[in-house]
Amino acid sequence: MSAVRTLVDLLAGRRAAATLAPREWDGVIGVARAEAMLATLACCVGEDDLPPSVAALFADQRAAAEVARGQALWEAEMARRALGSEGIEFVLLKGTAYAVAGLSCSDGRQIGDLDILVLALDIGRVENELLEAGWEWVKPDAYDDHYYREHMHELPPLIHKARDRMIDVHHTILPRTHRITPDALALVSDAVPTPGGFAVLCPTDMACHCAAHMIADGDLQGGLRNLWDFHCLTRDFVAADPGFWGKLDARADLHGLRAPVRRAARLARDLYGSILPSGWDGHDPGDIWYRRRLLARDDWGRATNFPLQQAFYIRSHWLRMPPMLLAQHLWTKWRKR
Repeated sequence: MSAVRTLVDLLAGRRAAATLAPREWDGVIGVARAEAMLATLACCVGEDDLPPSVAALFADQRAAAEVARGQALWEAEMARRALGSEGIEFVLLKGTAYAVAGLSCSDGRQIGDLDILVLALDIGRVENELLEAGWEWVKPDAYDDHYYREHMHELPPLIHKARDRMIDVHHTILPRTHRITPDALALVSDAVPTPGGFAVLCPTDMACHCAAHMIADGDLQGGLRNLWDFHCLTRDFVAADPGFWGKLDARADLHGLRAPVRRAARLARDLYGSILPSGWDGHDPGDIWYRRRLLARDDWGRATNFPLQQAFYIRSHWLRMPPMLLAQHLWTKWRKR
């Protein structure tokens, strides 16, 4: 069995860590590291029945994940202080949102940038307050700045000059030029508070955003981790609300995300064993290409199947922009290089 499939089986609970031979751990660790899931794996398998070297590595990974979680929460607090003085409210997204909400997918999850969602009418005020509080532009390029502001779903990325941490300020969850246009006002209006005083997307919107980020707005880079997020989110939400799947279906329709959400659910079932309700548990012939893309790594953790990767890369741009705009954008980027 390939290392990437062994990793998936370990995460899904279909295989016990004690059954792996020492040589198999090399491949599994390489793939998990490449997918930014090494600490996630460490949290899933626990501490029992591991070779001593693997147990020591996993202990380090769990400790490092806790440090990263603390840093992420501190960045969220810094953003709250910077924006709160002007009464600007925001919604946490992605990894930091999972952490503050105490969701199981945050266990060992690698959290990079701080992602926040604000109302479009507040975007100028948010930009000014962050710049005054010490953030600065990562890409001070006139074309990139114009591209982000006119076509994307977020400001150009900002980085804090003292803490060296990035923030992405979203005003919706898919590019303006995307074929799908989620209801950004509903995302913000229906956000829910956390015990720590932050706001996160409501459960159905959180699952919709996860599916959109993975299926509708990318080339599936980091797809195994994003799919794990979706699997854990839906599992947690169903445990708290047995009617969640029906509510998710209705919410996905509101945002125009029914197809991406349904595909994410099927892929989560196929790889991680998600239990789907009647009406969701079907099959789509196109899913095979997504599974192949998600599993395209060799036993050293290196990406494989380059033509398929390129096909998904082209697909991601095709979904994001109309043909003429895409051609103009690619031509401009090529000339700049």
